[in-house]
Amino acid sequence: MLTISATACDRAETNPPTSASPTRATETFTGTLEVNGSAFHTFSVAQAGAVDMTLTAAAAPSTIVMGIALGTVVETRCVLLAGAAAEVPAGAAAQLSGIVSAGTLCADVHDAGHQTTAVSYTLTVTHP
Repeated sequence: MLTISATACDRAETNPPTSASPTRATETFTGTLEVNGSAFHTFSVAQAGAVDMTLTAAAAPSTIVMGIALGTVVETRCVLLAGAAAEVPAGAAAQLSGIVSAGTLCADVHDAGHQTTAVSYTLTVTHP
């Protein structure tokens, strides 16, 4: 059980120190994905914290559903993290979010089985 008590005194009240929120960086990745293709882009996370991934644009068509995922870089591959994948159309709000540790991560984008031609995309990742 946690018990909190307070006592009165004549000293001026001071605010307890607060921890600073980590500065977040936004990285933008672009490319063109062939039918049945996949690509990944690496980025470095300086400290543990929240990561948000968004497929911000895809064409043609602009409504195509694509796969996005978050992973870790192992040699020359992007090994996807469990539960860190989604199939999404392009949008403005974060479509994949989670808490990550510091290190080199990768943002994966791939054909989710809906492409009939090459698709250009823009993917943003916001992280600590």
